[in-house]
Order: sequence, then C-alpha cells, then structure tokens
Amino acid sequence: HAQKGDLQIFVSTTGSVKPQNRIEIKSPVAGRVEDSLAVEGLHVRKGQILAWMSSTERATLLDAARAKGETELAYWEELYRPTPLVAPLDGDIIARNIEPGQTITASDILFVMSDRLIIEAQVDETDLGRLIVGQKAEITLDAYPETIITGKIDHIAFEAKTVNNVTTYKVDVLPDAAPQFLRSGLTANIRILVANADSVLILPTAALHHENNQTFVLRP
Repeated sequence: HAQKGDLQIFVSTTGSVKPQNRIEIKSPVAGRVEDSLAVEGLHVRKGQILAWMSSTERATLLDAARAKGETELAYWEELYRPTPLVAPLDGDIIARNIEPGQTITASDILFVMSDRLIIEAQVDETDLGRLIVGQKAEITLDAYPETIITGKIDHIAFEAKTVNNVTTYKVDVLPDAAPQFLRSGLTANIRILVANADSVLILPTAALHHENNQTFVLRP
C-alpha cells in the first residue's frame, strides 16, 4: 500500500580508519633517551615536549661524571642541558617506540603522530558521480557495530585505482566527533547520503509496472 514517509538513498562501501596525515618523529641528535613524556593515545599541542634527549657527547660526559659521584653528575647535568624533542603539530600520539635509557640514532623513528583520524573508503566508479564533498555519512566499525558515527566527505581522490579490473576512487570521510575507541586500522562500513526527500509518497517496488515506456501503479 502507498504511504507518506521520508526517503533516503545511500551509497554503501567499506574502508578503514587511517591517519589523514601520518608524521614520523625522529631525534634531532643521535645519543640516548633521558626521559619520555608522551604515551600512545595522548593528544599533544604543537611545541609540546615529547621527550628529553642526550647527544652522544652528553651521554658520554654524564656517564663519566656519574662515576665520580653525585656532585660531579649534578654539576654537569646543570651545565650541559638535554635536547628537547617537540611535537611538530597538534595531534595524537599513535605509536611510541622508545624507553628512557635507550640508545638511538638520528634515523630511528621515536614517535608517530596523526593530526586527525579519518575513514578511507574505496568507492566504485559507477557511484562516483553521485558524491560531492560535504555529503553526510554514517560510519559503523566492525569492532563496535552498535555505535553509529556521523561524518561527512572530506576529500574525493582525482586518481583512480584499479584492482582485479574494478576501478575505484579513494574517498576520505571525516567523523564529526571522533570517539575515544577510534583506532588506526579498524575496519569500517560507510553509508553516504546522496539524496533524500521528506514526507513523500512511498510505494512498494512490486507495485510498479512498466509497459510501453510508461510506468503504472498496480492496485492491490
């Protein structure tokens, strides 16, 4: 039977949670980690100190001073200050690879940061024409299927990717508010709202009959 209601059309796809900008933080000096202040999951501000580092020269000097006693050690610790490792931007610590006392080189990755987490979806080329930046989306995670996260399209890639003769485009979906349990790598299901109409006449598909390029509604 016919009835009044709201009609919504979605494009459904899958994806995964990823950092939009993933930044690897390395030490400005080779040497030793004196103190590590940041832990995974911590939100930090640009310029915030993540760790204190000793250059190879400072570490060698302090070890020699330590052998001469606490007074000598305290003198050189005050005179030869450690080097701070600072956050290059606002964001979250998503990996910490160091511990105090660890020897490091200038090429070692000490922390990994992300400015924000997004859901990276792959959309079939047949659906691409219906998508625009800003469209609303609903996200559910396989790990937390009962929670619906709202978001919107933040970016649509200009270059396609072809896998097994299927052409897709990468679409970034930005959550309106990222829940605490959101983690990089989680599998997500995405529904993107591409059209909607409120208070319209809704009919069952089985009631529609097509004949001679015309459409009729069959009565019960």
